[in-house]
Amino acid sequence: MISVAIMGHGVVGSGVAEILATHKQKLFAAIGEEINVKYILDLREFPDSPFADRFTKDFSLISEDIEVRVVVETMGGLHPAYEYVKECLSKGKSVVTSNKELVAAYGAELLAIASEQNANFLFEASVGGGIPIIRPINQCLVANNVSEIAGILNGTTNFILTKMIHEGMGFDEALKLAQELGYAERNPEADVEGHDACRKICILASLTFGKHIYPDAVHTEGITKITAADVEYAAVWGGVIKLIGSVKKLDKDTIDIIVAPMFVPGNSQLANIDDVFNGVMVRGDCTGDVVFYGKGAGKLPTASAVVADIVDSIKHIKSRKYLSWADSDNSSVLPFEKSVRAMYVRGVTDDREAAYDRAAAVFGDIHRLSKDNAPEGEIAFITEPLPYEEFESKLNELSEIKAESVIRIGDL
Repeated sequence: MISVAIMGHGVVGSGVAEILATHKQKLFAAIGEEINVKYILDLREFPDSPFADRFTKDFSLISEDIEVRVVVETMGGLHPAYEYVKECLSKGKSVVTSNKELVAAYGAELLAIASEQNANFLFEASVGGGIPIIRPINQCLVANNVSEIAGILNGTTNFILTKMIHEGMGFDEALKLAQELGYAERNPEADVEGHDACRKICILASLTFGKHIYPDAVHTEGITKITAADVEYAAVWGGVIKLIGSVKKLDKDTIDIIVAPMFVPGNSQLANIDDVFNGVMVRGDCTGDVVFYGKGAGKLPTASAVVADIVDSIKHIKSRKYLSWADSDNSSVLPFEKSVRAMYVRGVTDDREAAYDRAAAVFGDIHRLSKDNAPEGEIAFITEPLPYEEFESKLNELSEIKAESVIRIGDL
């Protein structure tokens, strides 16, 4: 019998306990041993829980108990999750987490401690919820040189954009619906401003390219400025708007990483991923494009990924899994001003034709976009690919146009 402890009995933590209780036979068949939930750490009381006798408010019971071999962290946030996880790893216990904020901030350090103690630090559920992505990148695609990862990494923003695309809702209306359905928090900033997606693409970039990429080094934009007009122009162009987390290897020392809304071509495998679903495209030199798709959040989908890591940790108690990356100073991250992409511009002007001519003179070839219900004086166009700093400089030259929206074009 292998004893485990669960820290946090919220949505995901309670899901983990539920799966461990309801799938005992399946899990026993997978590892040949019974999994015993010995402790559940939470400040609240759960007298009606089938695990009522396992609850504790004392972390030291978990950290000091030598029978506890695997600890599950589903508390969320950085503190005290970081301190608790660090102590458990330092005592040789393997730790499984769904906490993307923790992994994005302290992954390199915690992986190093795990290595020193011959323990495991696993975090499949930190990206994509129930979608397998960490293990496939680390194991199944190991024969590939991965050049790029791009994905829809946040279900809340994808739901909002889906409602804007298919039902003509404005941002505020779609956000309100997402909150009513429980997809968005009362304070949705982490989702709609792109911070959640940023943490996830940092984890994928760190894993894939071997150096810890910290979120504060990644240029991040959210979807709060996207309008119905932008959605309509994306359709005219032949695609949709998605919030994309993207990382691309430029050379052995440099990566281009960003989180931002992008025009995604209609023929892209990411274009038709709607509602709260996530999708991650991995571009390998042997496999080509591989897409991982599924529910990116939710109690049981995320808990299933956590339980898979528990099983993996138990299987590797005496033979540590190789999963690590080096710490870094973020010097490998290309400044976003140097990143090269085509850009969409929507603006207003007093003289539409003159403004288009002037835009062509400044930017060179542009692709005009037009829609039937455009207000008087509105123009929209796509530039050729160019560094963002050069795009900004040229846009500032266009005094005839008051830019109201600029969005990157995704090469996806």
